[in-house]
Amino acid sequence: MATYTITELAREFDITPRAIRFYEDQGLISPSREGTGGRIRIYGPRDRTRLKLTLRGKRLGLTLSEIKDLVDMYESPQDSAAQLERFLAVLAQHRESLEQQREDIEVTLAEIAAHEEKCRRMLAEPSTDRKPVAPAPRARRAA
Repeated sequence: MATYTITELAREFDITPRAIRFYEDQGLISPSREGTGGRIRIYGPRDRTRLKLTLRGKRLGLTLSEIKDLVDMYESPQDSAAQLERFLAVLAQHRESLEQQREDIEVTLAEIAAHEEKCRRMLAEPSTDRKPVAPAPRARRAA
C-alpha cells in the first residue's frame, strides 16, 4: 500500500502542511501515526483521496462541513442514490448563493458605471467650484 508524508501531499496538491493539519483537525483526513510519541504522520491512499475531494469541494466553494458530509457519504456503503440526491441538494443551494452574489455584483457594477459617468460629465463641464461627489447609499440585501 502506498503511503505519503505530509510534505509529499503538500507538494502534490500545492498546499501547505499547515492546511493539511487543519483538515486533519476538522476530521476530513486521519493519518496513522508513527515514531516517538506519534509525531510522524503517515497518509494512505484513503487520506490522499479525501484530501483531493476536500480541495475539489473548496474550489466549488463548499463549506468544510458540507465537504465532510459529502466525503463521508462517498465512503459509506449505503445507497448511492441518496448520496447523489444529497450532493445535488448541496450543489443547488450553492448555485443559488452564487447566483445571488452575481446579481449583487451586477448591481454594484451598474452603480459604479453610473458614478463614473456622472464624474465624467462633471469634469467635462466648465466649472471652477466643483463639489465632491458622494456615493449614493447602497440598498442592503436582506439576509
